[in-house]
Amino acid sequence: MHSFLIKEINNTDIAKEIEKVGFEKAHISFVADKYKFKNLKIYNLTHTQANILKQTALSVGCDCATHKDVITANIDNSDVILAGSIKQLRSVAEKLKYQPFRLRELKTDIEKFLNSQKFKKTKIMGILNITPDSFSDGGLYYKSESAIKHFKELVQDGADIIDIGAESTRPGSMEVGTKEQLDRIIPVLDYAKNENINVPISIDTRSASVAKECMKYGIEYINDVSGLEFDSEMARVVAQGGVKIVIQHSLSTPDKMQESPVYESLIDDIYKKLDEQIRFAINEGIKFENILIDPGIGFGKTRENNFEIIRRIEEFYGLGCPVVLGVSRKSLLNMSESTNEEKDIFTVALNTLAIESGVDIIRVHNVKLHKKLLNLI
Repeated sequence: MHSFLIKEINNTDIAKEIEKVGFEKAHISFVADKYKFKNLKIYNLTHTQANILKQTALSVGCDCATHKDVITANIDNSDVILAGSIKQLRSVAEKLKYQPFRLRELKTDIEKFLNSQKFKKTKIMGILNITPDSFSDGGLYYKSESAIKHFKELVQDGADIIDIGAESTRPGSMEVGTKEQLDRIIPVLDYAKNENINVPISIDTRSASVAKECMKYGIEYINDVSGLEFDSEMARVVAQGGVKIVIQHSLSTPDKMQESPVYESLIDDIYKKLDEQIRFAINEGIKFENILIDPGIGFGKTRENNFEIIRRIEEFYGLGCPVVLGVSRKSLLNMSESTNEEKDIFTVALNTLAIESGVDIIRVHNVKLHKKLLNLI
């Protein structure tokens, strides 16, 4: 039997925990940052920058892990891991403003990172696949009448956004032409316009021509599973249309993406690629506040990769954009012979973890079930 009772505090609202022990309420906001700890990975510093950062960190009680050869300058560049309380990390940033070698810029980036907040309550993006070959509901809503009927159901079930796609992007699927996509999508957009449906609409397409035509109907999002890489005109069209863009990570096109996907370091590789895509989008004129990111569950990932992404989803918040996650009925569930109803139960279980982790948008087939989940949590 132990003499003292000890437990770890996992409550992210540390201020409430401090208040519970009877700490002076007026001072809680000033001390809370002492009890919040972060491990920040900073990529590709020069050995000089890494050395200065390490010494600065140690001077305020932080830890800073670098490549072993940084101290001897036998390596040109190193990633570093900077660890400490938020208060200590702010002290590191403050000291960097007096340092050369562009470390004043690092000060700004660290402070911006520490000041960033998680986004609002998780939203539900309902899926409407107007396709004959989608992996879970191909053909169910292929005819305009059934597509419009399901669109109305998604609205009634409480979808915050409805994502309409006319091109399957399941593994092995092939490209669908512009005219065919529009022939499938436009009747639903006509219905939404004529009925004054005010639920935001997203168009799931890699085609700039499809995106441009759909923007005439006032859609608010483009969901591009290629991350602006399939159609060279997509970024320009999105920028001119002023709509929001979901930039998704994918290793390749759907017909090839599951052919032995390999990563040097899964989360790092996806993170850096999404950062590259965000920078490209901004350079093309897309506003940063209009960018959302999706790590791309099932798009060039093994089953183990997918679960690692879910476990570490909070790491993607460091990019500063709302995070979209789509696990609904996908192969990571390992339930290819199960009914959609059975798949939805396990989808809810995974999305519970995502919601608890603060994911901004979950993309799902069964909106009604997930609406009940959000009301329960």
